[in-house]
Amino acid sequence: MALSVPGYSPSFKRPPETLRLRRKRGRSLGVASSPEERPEPTTRRAALAAGLPLRPFPAAGRGGGGPAAARRNPFARLDNRPRAAAEPPDGPPRGQREAPGSFLDSNQENDLLWEEKFPERTAITELLQTPHVSVSEPDIPSSESTELPVDWSIKTRLLFTSSQPFTWADHLKAQEEAQGVIQHCRATEVTLPQSIQDPKLCTELRCAFQQSLIYWLHPAFSWLPLFPRIGADRRMAGKTNPWSNDETLQHNLMSDWSVSFTSLYNLLKTRLCPFFYVCTYQFTVLFRAAGLAGNDVITALVSPTTRGIREAMKNEGIEFSLPLIKENCHEKKKASETSLGHEEQAVSDEDEEESFSWLEEMGVQDRIKKPDVLSIKLRKEKHEIQMDHRPESVVLVKGLNTFTLLNFLINSKSLIATSGPQAGLPPTLLSPVAFRGATMQMLKARSVNVKTQALSGYKDQFSLEITGPVMPHSLHSMTMLLRSSQSGSFSAGLYTHEPTAVFNICPPMDEVLDKEAVHEELANCGLHPKTLNQLSQTPTLGKSSLRHVEMSDYIYSWRS
Repeated sequence: MALSVPGYSPSFKRPPETLRLRRKRGRSLGVASSPEERPEPTTRRAALAAGLPLRPFPAAGRGGGGPAAARRNPFARLDNRPRAAAEPPDGPPRGQREAPGSFLDSNQENDLLWEEKFPERTAITELLQTPHVSVSEPDIPSSESTELPVDWSIKTRLLFTSSQPFTWADHLKAQEEAQGVIQHCRATEVTLPQSIQDPKLCTELRCAFQQSLIYWLHPAFSWLPLFPRIGADRRMAGKTNPWSNDETLQHNLMSDWSVSFTSLYNLLKTRLCPFFYVCTYQFTVLFRAAGLAGNDVITALVSPTTRGIREAMKNEGIEFSLPLIKENCHEKKKASETSLGHEEQAVSDEDEEESFSWLEEMGVQDRIKKPDVLSIKLRKEKHEIQMDHRPESVVLVKGLNTFTLLNFLINSKSLIATSGPQAGLPPTLLSPVAFRGATMQMLKARSVNVKTQALSGYKDQFSLEITGPVMPHSLHSMTMLLRSSQSGSFSAGLYTHEPTAVFNICPPMDEVLDKEAVHEELANCGLHPKTLNQLSQTPTLGKSSLRHVEMSDYIYSWRS
């Protein structure tokens, strides 16, 4: 027979009364200094006297009690035991061990308890927290120099901030806009003073700004965004594409694209175009003229690639290397496999079959399952499959093989998507100079003035946003303009198209180039001499790219 205790409800049939008792207990504990001095509620003492098993209150065992004390997280442990049980018996009380300002929130305590019970969760937690740590506190200290390192990645957005306004970049006059277009087409070199007193009244600055926003694109459709192409299906969904089901129109688009692609390569070969990009729906190609990035021949970087693309390139006789993968000597000397290579592969397969002949001699060939030829081949190529779609799959093509790559890209059926919003659409060609069939485009610029909180109140913060496919020459031109207009003091956040960040790797060089000779040969490529000097440097950023740039007193500091 159950004992009847006044005011106690074992089955929790009267919650309002119980809640009132707990609130009363919280007020009464406000004057208690330790758990031993806290008075027990009347109903609790009666239940304990009757011998009923009771759970301790959630705040039991905590120091510094009261309404402000944090309550125990009931999800901290799977068995829902009180957290006090996890503390060592001989350790000091929790209220004495924790100093003011060192309290963990419930989520952090929860993470610590999960790591204590499941050690394998620690690695996952570190991976999830790594991007946040890299943004706030970089692993490597920022570098300082009077010049920025070369960055061959394509930026999708630039956000410049400064304590001085960017009003000079707004509302260009018709004459200034026309002058900027002419300066770009004629590759006019503009030299600005180190500091401009009144940038808004400086016509040369505004014309140079217009000149740095221009780039060339093919194909061009005003209703369809053509950059970026990798992962752009969602942005292109619902757009009108009349060529998706029209084979004749697809053939015409591809024919025009082939003419434009060939024109760009011819300009690159004659060093009238410094570089250009080919952006497909699954990879991006960077073609660079001889003399840039420390190479004395034309180079092409393809990223990311798959084993199927690499095998197709080998079958076309394209010799290439994988700069980020340690290859054996045979692969370094000759990457393309000929018929002799296929014969060697067949011989190796026969050797694998003969290697299991000892099982027949022992009479256990029927009991042991031999791996088939396909599984052996997959095991050998496991490392190649694992690096697909990753930065390590970047491919480097040099010299005359770039022309073979040109023909391969023109004739490749896998270059164009066969389904989805990008079906039948040729790849995007991006170039800093004009070429056959190209359309002149402008990067979008927008200046914003905001109020930011400071110690003494609010201060003005000015920003300039540039959106679009920002190529390396445009980034360098922008920094040169802001160097003069903002009196050598500004900061910038750079947003990179991630598949192109690996283009900053240092390719193997055969010999050291003479910079003066490079400048003479590329003098008519359409770039500013200072920009050309920067692009001719050897890349040093590796697989990363510039993320944040800050200039103070005409000295650059950056993080990658």
